[in-house]
Amino acid sequence: MRPEEIERLSFDIIDREAPALGFSPAEYQIARRMVHATADFDFFKQVRFHPRAVEAGLAALRTGRPVVVDTRMLAAGLTRLPAGVEVVVRLGEAETAAQAAAEGRTRTAAAMRRSIEDMAGGIVAIGNAPTALLEVISLVRQGLARPALIVGLPVGFVNAAESKAELSELATPFITALGRKGGSPAAAAAVNALAVLFREAQ
Repeated sequence: MRPEEIERLSFDIIDREAPALGFSPAEYQIARRMVHATADFDFFKQVRFHPRAVEAGLAALRTGRPVVVDTRMLAAGLTRLPAGVEVVVRLGEAETAAQAAAEGRTRTAAAMRRSIEDMAGGIVAIGNAPTALLEVISLVRQGLARPALIVGLPVGFVNAAESKAELSELATPFITALGRKGGSPAAAAAVNALAVLFREAQ
């Protein structure tokens, strides 16, 4: 069975089993791809979209702005971005480790602070570290970072749910999923879904 056939059959199964929820067609495509990436139907119930999330994400892709991510795993999962869209991941850079040590913060938080200029008008996608998402929220509230869209889907037991609840109150467009669940596959799926919608609109 070819990969595209497996994907089509998977989406058919998801469509049959999906609960009736009030998504727009574009929001459903994003939520469906998150479920496909995780085999977890809870994302249909937990996902939250800012009213301008899809519009903002498509605008960022249209203008070719970067996608800033928290981990290399998430970067590797972004397989459908338009040509020329850069993925920025500063987690492994020596400067990030030095800044984190000097400031007493996590490397993922330091990586976000070092990516402020890359965020302008682009997409920030967090799939692992709650501290990265909390840093982005702080930078936005201080007026230092101005991303077009924040895809905030950190996973875990310490500050994951809290960071996503805080994101859901932000004026900046966002896509998140309340609770502990998240992860790089879900975050990559959300961004890839936006890329598919962008391509279909061309």
